[in-house]
Amino acid sequence: MGKTRVCVVGYGNVGREAVVCIERAPDLELAGVVRRALCGIPPGVPAATRVEELGPVDAALLAIPSRLIPASAPSYLQRGINTVDGYDIHGRAMLSLRNDLANHARQSGRVAITGAGWDPGTDSIIRMLFSVIAPGGLTFTDFGPGMSMGHSTAASAIEGVKKALSITLPLGYGRHRRHVYVELEQGADLAEVAGNIRRDPYFKADRTEIFAVDDAAWLKVAAHGVRITRLGVSGTAQNQLLELKMRLTNPAATAQIMVAAARAAARLEPGCYVLGEIPPIDLLPSSREENIKKLV
Repeated sequence: MGKTRVCVVGYGNVGREAVVCIERAPDLELAGVVRRALCGIPPGVPAATRVEELGPVDAALLAIPSRLIPASAPSYLQRGINTVDGYDIHGRAMLSLRNDLANHARQSGRVAITGAGWDPGTDSIIRMLFSVIAPGGLTFTDFGPGMSMGHSTAASAIEGVKKALSITLPLGYGRHRRHVYVELEQGADLAEVAGNIRRDPYFKADRTEIFAVDDAAWLKVAAHGVRITRLGVSGTAQNQLLELKMRLTNPAATAQIMVAAARAAARLEPGCYVLGEIPPIDLLPSSREENIKKLV
């Protein structure tokens, strides 16, 4: 089989990392970058404002804000291109998007994979596996300390904000607080901006503090982390304690998982999937037989 040709839509934090990950993948080929403005893209990287200008494309990585994905993904599916996105809004919103994209994907005979990041995404798989080991009990997911890309993007979109950085600080047992550092537009009122940020769906469930700064970019740190803990029951054992702890660079991890999902998309039946519905072995290069010999 030939290499899967993958394009990257968007060239922000995740998009830049995705280009590198595709170029290093043995079974994938970079078709190019799709972006409204072509400035800032390195020489040698194909770039276009429309995907049709890149020639044949098998899959598109949508490295764009989550709120743009519901409108963007169907247009690629209708062109006969598989899509992978890092949609990061949990719960009902994720399920609704999955069901909507499933209709578009089946109509076009293509595959969409949504929520293909590390959380939601690979962390979701860990939570599922923990529930397999200990069916009864409670799972707590603690994020940080570190930068949340989704929250930073959401805060940056608030009227009056020029640029924002949102830091997640874990309080333990699934509770968090947010520190949001905002670079204000000329004439913007901090109190009004802070109120709008706190009311945004990304922030309204957590205690959020907002700070005005002269240069939000200077504070940017891409590090993040997670600890997943399950206190559970297996059979007659009441004292099962399962834990996973990771420290990672947020954009690089997200991009790497999206690239792996693009690989898996070529192996799936038409429809839309979250990462937990995909056999993990299909996220890896090489054949199933080779990976079984090496990893099982």
